[in-house]
Amino acid sequence: MGIDLSGRVAIVTGAGAGLGAAHALALAARGARVVAADMNGEAAAAVCAQIEATGGQAMAAAVSVTDRVGVQVMCEAVMARWGRIDILVNNAGILRDRTFAKMDLDDFQLVLDVHLMGSVNCTKAVWEIMRAQNHGRIIFTTSSSGLYGSFGQANYSAAKMGLVGLMQTLALEGERYGVRVNCLAPSAATGMTNDLYSPEMLAGLDASLVSPAVVVLASEEAPNRTVLLAGAGSFEQAHVTMTQGVFLGDGEVVADVLLGRLDDVARRDGEVVPARGEEQYRHEMGVRASQEATA
Repeated sequence: MGIDLSGRVAIVTGAGAGLGAAHALALAARGARVVAADMNGEAAAAVCAQIEATGGQAMAAAVSVTDRVGVQVMCEAVMARWGRIDILVNNAGILRDRTFAKMDLDDFQLVLDVHLMGSVNCTKAVWEIMRAQNHGRIIFTTSSSGLYGSFGQANYSAAKMGLVGLMQTLALEGERYGVRVNCLAPSAATGMTNDLYSPEMLAGLDASLVSPAVVVLASEEAPNRTVLLAGAGSFEQAHVTMTQGVFLGDGEVVADVLLGRLDDVARRDGEVVPARGEEQYRHEMGVRASQEATA
């Protein structure tokens, strides 16, 4: 095994079962000391017992990611015991699926609080620790529902795409301090997905098949600002791209012309993956300057 996480300390949220448990076990198998964080303290302790039974080091934390104070207390306990935090896997999540027309806004808010703000709470608690030690690996769990949409999951999709935006900026802010930030979009049979897929599909979606991606994103050679997809032993990458578009200039009829040329705007030949948000502005001003120069 080439990836060695010996000496590293990892926190995995939602680690009492499913993907979180699989991630915790996979990181421990590579030598990391693992904090299994879960609202269900007994479940977290059981995962720690599995790790310790194979010679690894682990500690359980009974905490909700929505509890900002509790998350901070957990991180302080980890620092007191092991003196560092190198890896954070933001995995905890819930579902409250309904069509938007029937969805209670309290359920919308709850899903945002757990997935998006829960990840923010945990990341904020480790951010300065990682910057000070010039090393960190942060993994946000996004979803194809956020990237591409999924019927009946407006709340979940909004939270998951929000995590992609958070990753895009934190990857830029953390890079100079050795903190690399990425997203993982898993396909797995868990308590959250058992009602979404057929038994035949679930049979090939064991959570442990996703965890190699977590090991890679936690490694010394981890990429930065990547959306990695994983499931059933297969791995893909998603990109937020920008097309070359069309220049229409000024005038009262621009909206009318644009409506008729949306297909040209959408043409994907020559599309790019912007390195920063301001590249949209630079592209548009560059096109305008070029058109004006040839006018």
